[in-house]
Amino acid sequence: MNTKQGNVEGEDRHATLLNNAGAVRAICSAVEGTLGPKGLDTMLVGQQGDVLITNDGVTILEKMDVSHPAARLLVQVARSQQALIGDGTTTATVLAGALVSEGVAQVVKGVPVAKVVAGLELGIKFAAEAIAGRSRPVEGPDDPVLSRIAYIAGREHEDIAGLVVQAARLLGAEKLKDERFRFADAVTAVDRGRSEVWPGLLLNKLPLSEEEGPVEGSRVLLLLDPLEAERPDEEVLGTEAGYRAYAAMREQFLADLEKLAELGVGLIALDRGAGAEAEQFCADRGIMLLPRVPRRDLQRLAAFTAAKPLRRTALRKSAGDLAASLGRAGRIAFDGVLERVRLADGAGTPAVTVVVGASTREVAGERSRIAKDAASAVQAAVRGGCVAGGGAAELAAARELERFRETVKGLEGFGLDAVSQALRKPLAQIVINAGFNPLEKVEEARAAQAAAGSDTLGIDCDTGRLTDMIEALVIDPAPVKIHAIQAAGEVAAAVLRIHTVIKMKQGAEPQAE
Repeated sequence: MNTKQGNVEGEDRHATLLNNAGAVRAICSAVEGTLGPKGLDTMLVGQQGDVLITNDGVTILEKMDVSHPAARLLVQVARSQQALIGDGTTTATVLAGALVSEGVAQVVKGVPVAKVVAGLELGIKFAAEAIAGRSRPVEGPDDPVLSRIAYIAGREHEDIAGLVVQAARLLGAEKLKDERFRFADAVTAVDRGRSEVWPGLLLNKLPLSEEEGPVEGSRVLLLLDPLEAERPDEEVLGTEAGYRAYAAMREQFLADLEKLAELGVGLIALDRGAGAEAEQFCADRGIMLLPRVPRRDLQRLAAFTAAKPLRRTALRKSAGDLAASLGRAGRIAFDGVLERVRLADGAGTPAVTVVVGASTREVAGERSRIAKDAASAVQAAVRGGCVAGGGAAELAAARELERFRETVKGLEGFGLDAVSQALRKPLAQIVINAGFNPLEKVEEARAAQAAAGSDTLGIDCDTGRLTDMIEALVIDPAPVKIHAIQAAGEVAAAVLRIHTVIKMKQGAEPQAE
């Protein structure tokens, strides 16, 4: 009788924790079936009947209708992984779910939450360092290993992997290592046309005149104002003096336009609109005019062509001073099939565009997501090296953590146990998705690694046999693994610390940062 009462009291004491863990588990179950080469797809159905089929972890989590607050924390893991690395969102989510599950198991056994969290944080730091210590350098974009990394991250789409590696070689190692550059942003989807690597920019923007032909060796003007004559207030314009002032402004504006033509400007990109006079002038002179270009595309244009974005008043400068602010592109043309503007041979930093084509918009979108994952993985590998894939590196880190556990005194050791058990989850889930017994195969791989002193032995998903992942060319970028472990650890610690959930009164919501 006393034992039963104690169990009830324990369940009540951990009711919030168990509820949160259940929500986290539900989210994990939605994505873990997509992990590994044998992972399957998930179908997302909208309220209007629209359908999206994908196995991209962050896409699934972003599109899911998630209302539970703890479950939303797990979604943040995928967002963080996507924002900083661009690949490995499913691995990060699976690890976070395993850490929560193993941490809850320790708490329910009677270990204080504070001790479990402290051990968990120590274990995460140790595991991340263990993965980093196993990293093998990648010798730039020409390293053959990048093709395999792109192939694996690209879900075994050989054509997409080829496009990504080709683009990486055009960019070069220095560009890929630039912290401000995101290789995944170079990928664009088209639902008509063929896949290709374009050695320049491809802007999803229609010029005002689609009849314009290609422009060779032209200068580029970027303007942060409308391309039109300044206009006095209506009240002032109603006076004779005001009208004379407006006529002078208009005359000055037309002179400024003539100056641009004399300087050889072939493309004008605006973040605002253009007046009728400017439109007609550009059409008559064969100048491509792109109104209302998004700021992000203007920034890309500035970097690629070496143009300096200007205000309208800068047009009054002398031809020499104005020329110094103009960019240059060797080729500018409107592609009527893709309905995009192509630019090549820019005077600024190099750029490429990976065009992923497909027969329908839905398929093009999914192939684009796959290509972005592959591009992110390639960039991460160039920056931080690579490790054995297929869950082998995490399993090796778990073994090393178990040895470290023997040196730790105190209850924090139970948190280390939670981390070492969670690190087995990626391999276990990959094996499950391949149709094998996870208990048998994970233990088999663990014992083989220990006997051989290896950190690269894993399970072949086709045969179920032990395989050296490096020799089999199953390779993952080290930064993807490291950040996935760190992000998963942060959210797991946050979930475990939650003691009570209280609904805020209306108007008391925290301000978004």
